[in-house]
Amino acid sequence: MSDLAAGRIEAVRRGLPSSAIAQDAGHLLALLGDPGRIRLLAALSAADELCVRDLADVIGRNASAVSHALRMLRGHRIVRVRRAGRLAYYRLADTHVRSLLQLAITHVTHPPRSFPDV
Repeated sequence: MSDLAAGRIEAVRRGLPSSAIAQDAGHLLALLGDPGRIRLLAALSAADELCVRDLADVIGRNASAVSHALRMLRGHRIVRVRRAGRLAYYRLADTHVRSLLQLAITHVTHPPRSFPDV
C-alpha cells in the first residue's frame, strides 16, 4: 500500500463511528424498519401530537398494537409522551427523527437514476 493510500485509509478510519455508536444506529434503523411504525411516525409528523386512539384511527391499526409500538419507540427516544388526565399524547422526540423519516420517504419516492456500470 502506498503512503498516500495509507494516509487516506487512516483518515477514513478516524471518521468512522465507534462500534457502540454503529450498533446503536443499527438498532435505531431496525426499529424504523417496520412499515406500521413508519406510518405511525408520519402521522405524528403531520399532526405534531396525537393520542393512541387517534393514531390507531389514522393508521388503521388497533389501539393495542399502536400502544405497543409507541412503547418501543419511546424506549428508544423516538417519541415523547405528554399526559393529560387519563390520555397520553405522543409526538416525535426531536427534529432528528423528523429528518430521518423525511429522508427515508424522499429516498424511496425519488425516481431512480441509472448509473453506468463500472
